[in-house]
Amino acid sequence: MKYCFNILLFCFFINVSSQNPNYTTQDIAINKLIDGTLLSPKNRDSPKLAIIIAGSGPTDRNGNQNFLKSNSLKKLAESLTNRGIATFRYDKRIVKQILKNKVDPNMTFDDFVIDAISVIDYFKEKKSYSGIYIIGHSQGSLVGLLASKDRVDGFVSLAGAGQSIDEVITQQIAAMDPTLIEGTKKAFESLKKGKLTNDYPQALGSIFRADVQPFIMNWMQYNPQDILKSLDIPILIVNGTKDLQVSVDEAKLLKDASEKAELEIIDQMNHVLFIIEGGQLENSKSYNESFREISEDLISKVSHFILK
Repeated sequence: MKYCFNILLFCFFINVSSQNPNYTTQDIAINKLIDGTLLSPKNRDSPKLAIIIAGSGPTDRNGNQNFLKSNSLKKLAESLTNRGIATFRYDKRIVKQILKNKVDPNMTFDDFVIDAISVIDYFKEKKSYSGIYIIGHSQGSLVGLLASKDRVDGFVSLAGAGQSIDEVITQQIAAMDPTLIEGTKKAFESLKKGKLTNDYPQALGSIFRADVQPFIMNWMQYNPQDILKSLDIPILIVNGTKDLQVSVDEAKLLKDASEKAELEIIDQMNHVLFIIEGGQLENSKSYNESFREISEDLISKVSHFILK
């Protein structure tokens, strides 16, 4: 009986502990477009703040999209705040627009940069933090690079591309179906000249359809390496060896752009920051497996970079 009581007591304390994390949670509306969640470590004055920027698509503050729920960015935020770093993660503007059924057809890549700058400015005005850092995941890496210049104290790229998006897409298509390369290059050449095109492989309609082309045209004008070179702040570049979307080579290209940048390659980490022991099937399924934990090595490396 005493043994059973001790087990129950142990479980009670675990439950109480899980309900009382080492941080406070506050939902904040930065402006009419951007809502997010601030986690603040308890009993710590003027902590450093990490602003987490999500990747491509209608991605919310937790790193999720419809039918893809990993909670990877939520787990990253909570893990960093448990180590004494305040974190703010936010929904991309398109998330709110979809919920209201009012998606802006003229949305540009630059709009995401404007949103990131608005978040940075909001927290800088608070003057409550000893340093502000950007953590950009995937597409958010380029957004963060553009927003960081002369505004923040450090930058972390998670699974960020080292080439312009047209080069990245062309390489992905080459690996998928080499017969589509010629048509892909031709379409991108037109977009580079600022001209919309109907001449593209029909199999790639989701990339080149008319309503998407202006967004791609805006996005592809930016070369991440050139932007990274212009930053005079500490930079950490992180990529995983099991990333299906952004290869380790992309991280190395970013590293080559700056001798000051630090490069960390995490063995078996995939695009949504999970450790994958198996093959591609396990990797793909993990994008919708929120029960998984993100890489401890990632948490250690990012927290060390910010706190040092």
